[in-house]
Amino acid sequence: MRIAGRWRIVEMDLWDRDAIDLIGPAFIEFGEDHSGCFRFIAVEGWMDCRETTREGRPAVEFSWDGSDDCDDANGRGLGGCAGRRVARRSHLLPPRDDSGLRAVPADNASKLKRHVR
Repeated sequence: MRIAGRWRIVEMDLWDRDAIDLIGPAFIEFGEDHSGCFRFIAVEGWMDCRETTREGRPAVEFSWDGSDDCDDANGRGLGGCAGRRVARRSHLLPPRDDSGLRAVPADNASKLKRHVR
């Protein structure tokens, strides 16, 4: 399975769906050119990504630079895939706010809407 593409963030460990989508639909996007971007709550960032494998499954490691409610922010992260095209455990925040997430390919997000809330 390929990780490249736009993924809709549908769940996070620390925040509910209304918070996650505060400034628009939350997403994480991995480009074919090792770039990427994401947005959730008031956090936005741009990523330098590398696809890899963890425990035999596709994964991505990345560093990011961006903003958290207009304050400069940056960090590192790791995301992996499990099951049916679901990304899990991407870490986009500093350790004090570390929150795993669950994301689905953006094409499938509308199909899951009724199951998420």
